[in-house]
Amino acid sequence: MKLLKAALAGCAMMLTASSAYAAEDTIKVGILHSLSGTMAISETTLKDAMLMLIDEQNKKGGLLGKKLEAVVVDPASDWPLFAEKTRQLLSQDKVAAIFGCWTSVSRKSVLPVVEELNGLLFYPVQFEGEESSRNVFYTGAAPNQQAIPAVDYLMATEKVKRWVLAGTDYVYPRTTNKILEAYLKSKGVKDEDIMINYTPFGQSDWQTIVSNIKKFGSAGKKTAVVSTINGDANVPFYKELAAQGIKAEDIPVVAFSVGEEELAGVDTKPLVGDLAAWNYFESVKSPANTAFIAKWHAFTKNPKRVTNDPMEAAYIGFNMWVKAVEKAKSTDVDKVIAALPGIEVPNLTGGTSKMLPNHYITKPVYIGEVQADGQFDVVWKTPALVPGDSWSDYLPGSKDLEADWVTLKCGNYNTKTKTCLGLKAMH
Repeated sequence: MKLLKAALAGCAMMLTASSAYAAEDTIKVGILHSLSGTMAISETTLKDAMLMLIDEQNKKGGLLGKKLEAVVVDPASDWPLFAEKTRQLLSQDKVAAIFGCWTSVSRKSVLPVVEELNGLLFYPVQFEGEESSRNVFYTGAAPNQQAIPAVDYLMATEKVKRWVLAGTDYVYPRTTNKILEAYLKSKGVKDEDIMINYTPFGQSDWQTIVSNIKKFGSAGKKTAVVSTINGDANVPFYKELAAQGIKAEDIPVVAFSVGEEELAGVDTKPLVGDLAAWNYFESVKSPANTAFIAKWHAFTKNPKRVTNDPMEAAYIGFNMWVKAVEKAKSTDVDKVIAALPGIEVPNLTGGTSKMLPNHYITKPVYIGEVQADGQFDVVWKTPALVPGDSWSDYLPGSKDLEADWVTLKCGNYNTKTKTCLGLKAMH
């Protein structure tokens, strides 16, 4: 009996040792996206995209001779839960990097934890800028890579004179609209020609708001809606526009948070001609994009699954991380952070994106028009890649700030006072 117990104990020890060895033999990668709640409509796709990228990397032999292991958590569209899950990923799961967040409020919730525990976050969604952290790499668009070019396009092409800034009530729409309002005023647009409206997450009743937009647009001046409405509230918003007979030729809507994935749940026929501004569309023709779409369909076993801009930003971020780990010959966070600026990887539209010293990247900007099949026809693009600007030139408190983690080692260096304001000022 004693012999049997000893043998069993020995087996248990061997099992423990081998599972510990197995854990050390992988590089863990955190995936932090809402798989339930109001943001699941947008974020589930990013989780799937990350699993595909990790799978693909493993098929190439992994990284530094080790397999990558995805650690998927669901913060459930609950902003404080994002911080909790981040702490778990960094402290317990010991992930080498986290790919995640969609809304800015979730990123702001995660930021202090990532900084405190010296983690590494890749953030793949367009946002308001006005932030630069040593521990975060922003691969989505800053306002100068999406919002400002979209407004320029509407002014030049559609001769828009009145502006409805409609957003979900949280930090990204509010800050973006503050920047846009300042920008519009710098272009001579008067106060009475700007209407601003915010609604809660998951807003379902749009009747009054759309009726107000209609009224605002009937003043004899060309009117457009600039939409920073996020998540599943977009479905009833577009349905109400159609119900009230608002057509794209009368009052065009340009959206910053509606891509192919969000349109998959909507009857797009009434929306034909409405616009979205992104840095990638599935319809862009390039060998890299064709290959990516084919891999996506094979991985998801669903030829109808669409691709979208945040997926491309996740793809760029992941490939930049892989390249930086290879360059640093280590997953050590400090070494990888030092290796990232200057790294270039192909994007999906035929160009190359570069990580800048401010931890933002270079991107092309596209304006796409909604088609009946839920895809976008590109009607305009920037002639060259646009470098992401971490601090807006149009906000009084921001225009003197510069982020540079390579030379200045600072995320908010004041060029007038020649001082680094430090981390506290950024939260």
